[in-house]
Amino acid sequence: MSAPKKGGDAGFTLIEIMVVIAIIGILATLIVPKIMGRPDEARATAAKHDVGTLVQAFKLYRLDIGRYPTTEQGIRALVEKPTSEPVPQNWKVGGYLDSIPKDPWGNPYQYANPGTHGEIDVFSYGSDGKPGGTGNDADIGNWQ
Repeated sequence: MSAPKKGGDAGFTLIEIMVVIAIIGILATLIVPKIMGRPDEARATAAKHDVGTLVQAFKLYRLDIGRYPTTEQGIRALVEKPTSEPVPQNWKVGGYLDSIPKDPWGNPYQYANPGTHGEIDVFSYGSDGKPGGTGNDADIGNWQ
């Protein structure tokens, strides 16, 4: 057996370093696109959660008042007592929400009574902020 050499032979060669950099580059090209798509999925999930919360608040409103707010009264009826007709008589002091949330893209949530998909529709226009769309731009609502 020979003893290991001491001195300047320790370390990595240029070829070894280049191989490691190439492997890291290949892994990055495979993994980064998958990771980059996650923010859109997270925003869509947050919007679905917000829509569910708004629908539950509207159901509580309906239990107290006997009907949902009109489209004109809108989501604001969950925070402030409506002053337009029909004015609710049993509106809960303090409201049904502390504040009206914005969707994850910074746009207001939409409300329709009667809805086209059900008794009421609560929805976000999605990432493009426009009605309709497909994929990441699709509307996210309580009918899904």
